[in-house]
Amino acid sequence: MAPDKILNQIFAGRIIRPQKAVIYGPEGIGKSTIASQFPAPVFLDTEGGTHHLDVSRLPAPQSWEDVLQAISALAGAPHQYRTLVIDTADWLERLLIEHICQRNNKTSIEDFAYGKGYVILAEEVSKFLASLNPLLARGMHILLLAHCRIVKFEQPDAAGAYDRYELKLSKQVGPLIKEWSDLLLFTNFFTRIAENDNGKKRGVGGRERVFYTARTAAWDAKNRHGFEEKLPFTFEAIASAFSGAPKTLAPAATPSEKSQVERLAELFGERLNIALSFLVARGQITNQGSLDDVKPEYAARILAAPEKFLEALGAFEKGGAQ
Repeated sequence: MAPDKILNQIFAGRIIRPQKAVIYGPEGIGKSTIASQFPAPVFLDTEGGTHHLDVSRLPAPQSWEDVLQAISALAGAPHQYRTLVIDTADWLERLLIEHICQRNNKTSIEDFAYGKGYVILAEEVSKFLASLNPLLARGMHILLLAHCRIVKFEQPDAAGAYDRYELKLSKQVGPLIKEWSDLLLFTNFFTRIAENDNGKKRGVGGRERVFYTARTAAWDAKNRHGFEEKLPFTFEAIASAFSGAPKTLAPAATPSEKSQVERLAELFGERLNIALSFLVARGQITNQGSLDDVKPEYAARILAAPEKFLEALGAFEKGGAQ
């Protein structure tokens, strides 16, 4: 691509997109209940832990193939769900391990020589995470729920070891999930330490549930939304991170549906000519007289977030385009 065309595509501002989130913590703290409050959720319940909730569920997966078929259905069929909740990631890992062992005639992941089973596991998890990209492209948030465990941790540059909370996943899979996520939240009961008159310390409280959003020596967490390090255990506390997905998802393309060009024409309406000029300025169209020449990938971006495009088009009309 010519340098001037590359420079014409530079734009400023935040990019609002669906989130890849992970919430992990001890069992029974309410992770599934919080997940039920996400935008239009549908659950892939791998452990049968949502029976007490009035939520939409995909068929309970009995095998890894069931998981892949569920993801494919969400990616390819029209629907109005805006969040896929996988409850939980550690039970999902179990299904994948069973699949790998059956496929290779092994009774355990440990039966592979030289740790090869865990290498295969990590490769398959990477493929699975990539398979979620079509859902993100359609505007769906992805939320993984997971249990935690306490492990002994020793830093290479520090003397002594200490306990910390980790995702209840294998040491090959946990880092992949943490790296993949945009938002990694650790949740736990908050315990205050009180000291009596004799100088002895004891824990008090323990009923208040909180989100932790930043990494400490005791747990992993991260966020890219400027959240405070400790938040109330409510969806409202983190809702701002999930406000950008479109309220109505574009249905999957089928031969009977309108083409990208027809949908663009409907979106632009009477502003078609100025929209064509805008696309020329951005280097996304080679023939100002026809929508047929709009680059397909850019057309998909427009249709996935029409409000953002129309806002930029309005600035262009006023002479303020960047």
